Amino acid sequence: MTEFSGENYAARCDVGAHLVTLSGTLRLNGIAEYAPIVALLANAAEDATAMTLDLSALEFLNSSGIAVLSKFVIEARNRGDLALTIIGSGAIPWQGKSLQNLRRLMPSLVVEFR
Repeated sequence: MTEFSGENYAARCDVGAHLVTLSGTLRLNGIAEYAPIVALLANAAEDATAMTLDLSALEFLNSSGIAVLSKFVIEARNRGDLALTIIGSGAIPWQGKSLQNLRRLMPSLVVEFR
C-alpha cells in the first residue's frame, strides 16, 4: 500500500487490488506538481488487466488534474488490455459531467456513481 497526502488531499494505491483512491481537494499547480499522482496511477496500472480509480471522495479537481486524468485514460485506452473503472459520487457536482466525458476518450471505460 502506497499513501501520501498534501495540504487538502490524500492519495492511496493498493497495488495488489489495482485500486487508486483520491480524496479531498486537488488544486495542484500545473502538470509537474501532479507527478506523484501520475506515478501512483502508472504503478497501479502496471501489469494489471483491470484497475479501479475511486474518486468518490474527491470534492474538487482543477483543470491540471483533469488533464492528468484524461491523459491516464488515453494511455489506458492505447494499452488495449486494461479494463478501467472509475467510481465517482453523484453528490459531487463536478464529477457527473467530467467523469462521463472521459468515456469519449475511452469508450470501454466503466463509470459508476455511488
